[in-house]
Amino acid sequence: MIKRALISVYNKKNILELAEFLREHGVEILSTGGTYKYLVEKGIPVVEISEVTGFPEILDGRVKTLHPMIHGGILAIRDNAEHMEVISKKGITPIDLVVVNLYPFFEKVQEEISFEEKVEFIDIGGPTMLRAAAKNFKDVVVLSDTEDYKSIIDEIDKSGEVCIETRKFLAAKVFNLMSAYDAAISNFLLGDNSYPEYLTLSYKKSSDLRYGENPHQTAAFYTPNVGKYPMKDMVQLNGKELSYNNIKDMDIAWKVVCEFEETACCAVKHNTPCGVAIGENVYEAYKRAYECDKVSIFGGIVAFNKEVDINTAVELSKTFLEVVIAPDFEEGALELFKAKKNLRIIKCSYSTQGKFEMCSVDGGILVQGSDNKLFEKLEVVTNKSPKEEQMSDMLFGMKVAKYVKSNAIVVVKDKMAIGIGGGQVNRIWAAAQALERAGEGVVLASDAFFPFSDVVCEAAKYNIEAIIQPGGSVRDKESIDECNKHNIAMVFTGTRHFKH
Repeated sequence: MIKRALISVYNKKNILELAEFLREHGVEILSTGGTYKYLVEKGIPVVEISEVTGFPEILDGRVKTLHPMIHGGILAIRDNAEHMEVISKKGITPIDLVVVNLYPFFEKVQEEISFEEKVEFIDIGGPTMLRAAAKNFKDVVVLSDTEDYKSIIDEIDKSGEVCIETRKFLAAKVFNLMSAYDAAISNFLLGDNSYPEYLTLSYKKSSDLRYGENPHQTAAFYTPNVGKYPMKDMVQLNGKELSYNNIKDMDIAWKVVCEFEETACCAVKHNTPCGVAIGENVYEAYKRAYECDKVSIFGGIVAFNKEVDINTAVELSKTFLEVVIAPDFEEGALELFKAKKNLRIIKCSYSTQGKFEMCSVDGGILVQGSDNKLFEKLEVVTNKSPKEEQMSDMLFGMKVAKYVKSNAIVVVKDKMAIGIGGGQVNRIWAAAQALERAGEGVVLASDAFFPFSDVVCEAAKYNIEAIIQPGGSVRDKESIDECNKHNIAMVFTGTRHFKH
């Protein structure tokens, strides 16, 4: 039975309805600072915390609930005779309900305010009360989420009490919240300490997904509590719900187009690019990307780094696509897309932001810095030097190769990936796959060095004129000699781009 409640909330949403309900049921309400003033103004009889503790708020409100009169009332185990005897002798009355939400650190840490101001939004009293109440959940109901007030009201109305299963669930929500809150603070204070002793993540569920990679797998989408990111802050303008695979593919497609300042289009299928091109406008960029692989683009994801116009929308509508993602869409283009109720249209306003990448393994998480360096050097290692336009195409190819599953080979002609080979267990297979699709290309980009000269031999069959690769193999000379034999220019970058 709830006889005494403590309410101290920053977010006042739904709190008046809860307070009114508690008073109607004869519950004494204790409160602090702004919450106390708010409830009094609304005509709710409330006891101020300082009346209970006999001590005023001090240090600009930093200390107000950190007192034995409060925490003794929360932490006392009701069926422990010694506990009850102690609090009785000390004049401490049990507190049966704790309603607290926290200073908005998640939001404030992202604002343009000083470091010191951000620190002031690190809540201390709130988390302490929440943790105490959550630990003693068998005797104390704890509410940290404004959306839970209604269900508690309904449960008390129905049975006169809050059952142990609900109490446990609410306590679990507290510790779940606190882990994310503390993680955000930790990451804020650690700053550039890339790999601290403990990996702390602060993410919130953005949505439940219908399923994962396959229908028998469950899935959900979580986004960071702090920061602006493309996949977190995207806006869906049309279409059915996004799937697990959609989001993974969108991430790759968007990252590819963000590599370019020029107008770019990228088509992705099964988490790897199947068509990438630069154009004078989005229409041309799409047409050229489409020509890269007319088969694989079916049912794929298409991304642009510039606004999509009506002419491009008409062309896109000729092919079945799952998602179109761009910074914006002309009104006419959006109206055309909306005629396809299942086509997902995504507006994405932020370029790639992530500094780190994570991958789970059974029993651990691998963390690495993002692959954000295209090359260490550009060293011509053959007798023949590439022409300026060939070098430009090679760098284009390497930007694409970064996002193709290793082993990755990209054949390029005039800023258009005309052959992409990836995900093979050896490099010659990837090269053969890319070259066969490309026909005769101009340049070839490889995400890693050539262990043998066989890739150069294969490239020569298709009249490749220049090759870019990291170099670093003990057999580099064999590949260089083979290039010289076929009058192919080769450039080393010193930077590998494996994507497993």
